[in-house]
Amino acid sequence: YVFRTFRMEPDAEGPVVCTLVKKDTVLPRKRAILYIHGYNDYFFQKELGDSAVAHGYHFYALDLRKYGRSLRPYQDAFYCRGLEEYFADIDTALSVIRAEGNETVYLMAHSTGGLITPLYLHCRKEAKVSGLVLNSPFLDMNTSWLMEKIGIPVVSFLGRFFPRWKVQGGGGMSNYARSLLKEERGEWNFNTEWKKSFGHPKRAAWLRAIHRGHCQIRKGLSLACPVLVLSSDRSAKETEEWKDTYLRSDVVLDVEDIQKYGAELGTHVTRQVIPGGLHDLILSPRPARDQAYRAIFRWLEDQEP
Repeated sequence: YVFRTFRMEPDAEGPVVCTLVKKDTVLPRKRAILYIHGYNDYFFQKELGDSAVAHGYHFYALDLRKYGRSLRPYQDAFYCRGLEEYFADIDTALSVIRAEGNETVYLMAHSTGGLITPLYLHCRKEAKVSGLVLNSPFLDMNTSWLMEKIGIPVVSFLGRFFPRWKVQGGGGMSNYARSLLKEERGEWNFNTEWKKSFGHPKRAAWLRAIHRGHCQIRKGLSLACPVLVLSSDRSAKETEEWKDTYLRSDVVLDVEDIQKYGAELGTHVTRQVIPGGLHDLILSPRPARDQAYRAIFRWLEDQEP
């Protein structure tokens, strides 16, 4: 794997970059996948890139500004004031991918990336991607009715005036992190400075950006490209106590919300559940992980002319 770093327009914190990772290979077909990570995340899913290449797709992954390889010491990790800030990063990645000869490009995104990418395609109709694969997209808050209908809208409104207000503090290691980390109960090694195993403070501006994005989703986007929406078959409420169900459930989002709002993204939406899947389906234990890969690449091949 190789990567390139691109300077973007600076923001209030200073210089900004995004980073495009690529599986360095040459394939006969001019088609590619661009993967975009979720919140508190970066690209480390080498198995995904290897699988894409094995199926005949050039593979790229984007570390968005202030995430992973693009995070700088003077920046507040993951902070943004609007999801549209990431659109320029995606523009840059797609421009490079097409400049390298790829004529057919698919977007693939996880969690918050799965919220950003539909909004991007809704805004950038000229992007003309051939399909969108969403792995447990963050299409709605997983909170109580009272918080969703009153608390979050109030904080979102106040976030306009107090953007750096810390609305959720950091905490101990999450059980979701335990379900992933090889040193705990999972199968994976990753950089815990870039994908933090402990809670990271969320600020009002970030929550406002997410809330505004969710409001757009609820209105329906009518995306022109085909969309695949994948989720686990069950959600589990995360508590401080470890439960083995965390190894076969989505403990981050409500899978019913994913399927409900995913259906409204466009006119050509395919939905599928992966029994026993984690929030990040491609990090799930087998056999759920294998089923997720089969679903993704079978659907991608169905989109080919």
